[in-house]
This record gives sequence, C-alpha cells and structure tokens, in this order.
Amino acid sequence: MATVRPFKGVRPSKDFENIIPALPYDVYSRKEAKEFVNKYPHSFLAIDRPETQFEDDFDMYSKECYDKASSMLRDWIKEGSFIQDDQPVYYVYELTMDGRSQTGIVACASIDDYQNNIIKKHENTRADKEVDRINHVDICSAQTGPIFLSYREDITISDIVISKKKETPLYDVTTEDGVIHRVWIINEKESVDTIYNEFSKINDIYIADGHHRCASAVKVGLKRREANPSYTGDEEFNFVMSVLFPDNQLKIMDYNRVIKDLNGLSNDDFIEKLKKIFDFVKEDSNIIKPEHKGQVSLFIDKTWYLLETKDEYKSGDPVDGLDVAILQKYVLDDILGIKDPKTDKRIDFVGGIRGLKELEKRVSEDSVCAFAMYPTSIQELFDVADAGLLMPPKSTWFEPKLRSGFFIHLI
Repeated sequence: MATVRPFKGVRPSKDFENIIPALPYDVYSRKEAKEFVNKYPHSFLAIDRPETQFEDDFDMYSKECYDKASSMLRDWIKEGSFIQDDQPVYYVYELTMDGRSQTGIVACASIDDYQNNIIKKHENTRADKEVDRINHVDICSAQTGPIFLSYREDITISDIVISKKKETPLYDVTTEDGVIHRVWIINEKESVDTIYNEFSKINDIYIADGHHRCASAVKVGLKRREANPSYTGDEEFNFVMSVLFPDNQLKIMDYNRVIKDLNGLSNDDFIEKLKKIFDFVKEDSNIIKPEHKGQVSLFIDKTWYLLETKDEYKSGDPVDGLDVAILQKYVLDDILGIKDPKTDKRIDFVGGIRGLKELEKRVSEDSVCAFAMYPTSIQELFDVADAGLLMPPKSTWFEPKLRSGFFIHLI
C-alpha cells in the first residue's frame, strides 16, 4: 500500500510567485541556463543550476557550486522570497496548456515504496546523471524539483480536488510559454486524512517523468539512513516530493525520430525494405500524422508517407508491441544498424511539442528522413511497468512541464 503524505512546503511568497518558478533544470544547456539566469536573476533556475553564478569554465560539479545553491536557497528563505507552511498540507497543482488542463496533488511519496516497487519505473537510470542531483539534494538538504507520478484514478481523491478548485487559488500564474499554473492548499484535517487513507489503498504508482530525480532523492534518503542508524522512518529524508496525477488527467505526446544517414542505402532501396514491414497507406507532399496505434509517418525526399505495421510484426508483449519498439527493432536496428539509440550519433529525437514542421526543418538541415510516431498511451506505460519491463529510450514526451520553485521539500 502506498504512503503519500502531506508536508510543510516551502513556496514563493505572494510577491514572488510570478518570478521564481522555472522549467526543470535539465531542459537547458549550460549556455542557455546562464543566459536565462542573467536575464531573470531571481528565477529558481539560479538555484537549480548554481554554475550560472560562476564563470563559464568553473567546475559545475564542484562542492563549491552546490554550496552556492544551498546558500542562495537559505538566503531567499531568510529574505522572504519563500515562506513555509506551518503544518503538513497537500497542494493541488493545475497546469493548463492550449486550453487543456491536468491537475495533480503535490505530496511526499515514500522511498520505501520506491524500493519495494509500489512506485514503478519504466526506464533505467544512469549513475553519472544521478550524481549531480544527489549532490544538489544532499548539500541543499532540499528536494527542489517534484517527481511526476501517476496512478489509476481514485474517485474520492478526485472529488476532494474538484471541490477545492472551486475556491480562489493561492497562485494563478501564466509563465512565459503561455502555460497557466494554479495552486490550492488542502489543509482541512478531514480532507488531509481522507487523501492519506485513499492513497494507502493504492497498490501501484508509476513514474511518468523524472526517473533520475527520483532515484537521486531516494539515494540521498538511503545515505542519510546509514548516517542515522536510529532513524524512525518518519524523518523528511525518507520521502520524495512528487506531483501525483490520476491517469485520466494525462496526455502523452509523440516522441519523433530524425535519421542522419540511411546506412549506405538509396532512398528507393530504403523504401523497398520498409515495404516488407509496413503497408504504405498514403502519400502526400503535405504533413501526414499517424492516426492510431500501429501507424507511423515517414518524411523523406520532400514527401510524407503514412505507414501501417503489418500484422506479422505486431506483438502482444508490453514492450515489443510498442510502436517505438517495432520501429527500433525492424527499422533502426535491422535496416539502419542503429543498435543503441542512446549513443548512436546518426539518430536524434524531437519532442512532439515542437510539431511535425520541425521534422521537415531537420530533414532540410542535417538529416535524410524522419519518423513521426503515434503517442505511447498511459495504459501502455502502466503495462510495461506492471510487467517489470523497460521502454525503449525516448518513448514518451509529457507536456506541460512541471515548474521547479513552486514547491520545495526540506529534508
């Protein structure tokens, strides 16, 4: 059973709710982060990416860098940019992009649930990517970026959220990308107790996004347990700040592929090989978008093709049946020799938020063809995680992105 508890969040004071929140630390290159913080010095990105406070050649992974993040966080709290709630609460967090809203509950999930696979994963993490956030969380003694979790909808929890959203929000912020962020506090004892009890009945929670942040926070918690052998399990380091969304609130976007070369094949030869795997359904000079699972679109030589996977290449396996897995195995690997898409320089990935025009642009600039995918569904994600399996890299793209700085969990 899941343990999802309220916490005393540190959050922006009323004068700073439009200034502090920032996109996640890992969506920026070092140069982009520095430029953004120079323009917006009180953005939370300054704390999330403390190397922005130093010269460009400064070691961004040095202890001095993380110490700077910690001191800035304490300074901002001390000067009143942040305040802390005086009792453990849940927060309701709604994000609206292009007229579509999704609403989750901000809370703290148990690291034991992660260890015991109640919180389920669908991708591997890399130790080298974890180290940075381990040091950031440990030295700041704070979790600054929430983990994006999902669960099968619980009507009782949803009813509490719907009722709370009828009240005036604590924050109502529109960020520079046009996304509207609204926050409410659930501090009524009856509602807090009900939410806690309802989550305790849930057996499966899924990491939608933020595998590395979650793994890093868990490792800090385990490290602190080792340093405090008399720990009770109730200490804040035993919990990971998360936003938990019911499955019916989420929409996964397509995650598309651009290919740099055809492994020595001509365009015509490549298409002939594809015809063994796919039925070519439609051809057009205008963009063709996949309409359902089993379809993929190809852009090559200024032409769009709609492809339908032949039955003999489909699978009932949770992973092998994914469109991205079929493409990887039978096209990228078997035909193009791209065996490890995480490291092969001949492939790149384009999030669906950028649109299919971006694929045409990339093919005109630095690639020979592109594949537009039908989005992986949230149920497919659940099925893979339930089976204890892993998705191929870059299988899901979630929008809108959770902002860092709205909520901080001190550990």
